[in-house]
Amino acid sequence: MKKIELLAPAKNLEFGITAINYGADALYIGSPKFGARAAAGNSIENIKALTNYAHRYYAKVYVTINTILFDNELEEVQKTIYQLYDIGVDAVKIGMLFSPELIKTIAGTLDEFQVKNIVLDPVMVATSGDKLLQDDAIAAIMEHLIPMADILTPNLPEASVLVAGELNSRESLEKAAEDLASSGCKNILIKGGHLTGQSSDDLLYMAAEKQFIELTGERISTGNTHGTGCTLSSAIASFIARDYETEAAIVQAKSYIQGAIEAGADYRIGKGHGPVHHFYQNWS
Repeated sequence: MKKIELLAPAKNLEFGITAINYGADALYIGSPKFGARAAAGNSIENIKALTNYAHRYYAKVYVTINTILFDNELEEVQKTIYQLYDIGVDAVKIGMLFSPELIKTIAGTLDEFQVKNIVLDPVMVATSGDKLLQDDAIAAIMEHLIPMADILTPNLPEASVLVAGELNSRESLEKAAEDLASSGCKNILIKGGHLTGQSSDDLLYMAAEKQFIELTGERISTGNTHGTGCTLSSAIASFIARDYETEAAIVQAKSYIQGAIEAGADYRIGKGHGPVHHFYQNWS
């Protein structure tokens, strides 16, 4: 079984090269600045230099475009996607997108380059159950992004919004997955974290094979579940980028997030939902 031996967050080019020299075979680095994440930004030139250096040692580089807050940033977002694609893109993970204009810009740019291996996490419902997106943004996701996604990863409330129906049985989950696949998405992973009971099982539907696969998981009693869905979809994309097949990538990603939740279950950070332990494989 292939495994990421060390995933290192790289503040900048120098940090990234140092991490590779110490044995990292995967790196996380921020893209040029947007909104609140401006301090984490790196230039395209540095990302390209780091990628070239990483590839000498068969390492992967994961780049994030974070916190796009205003429509007047859309042209710069598009330019950044062009530049990153010129460097080389093995997989793309898309998270929360706040406006129809941003959704259309990203979808159009990805379509222009015929980007493959797109993992779409349709973040639209808060833990409280409140919708985070306006209806026109949800409609834009349905029309422009879901048809081009290779893997769609909604949780139960999000899947319910997307199909405009209540999901309270295995039959309803299967019907929802088939309906979403009819929009063009190749694989649907409906996450079961919002279910009750001792297990936290996910349902994978692979449209080409017309096959349902139940992925079982133990439910862990902890409040430290902030970012679990984002982490899972990012992990799936990272395994896809490392040439795993769809089912294997999802199984490995689910195993990873299960371990990250277990390892961080007893943390006490503030009074809200705490984070999982992303680096549990490297330190305790």
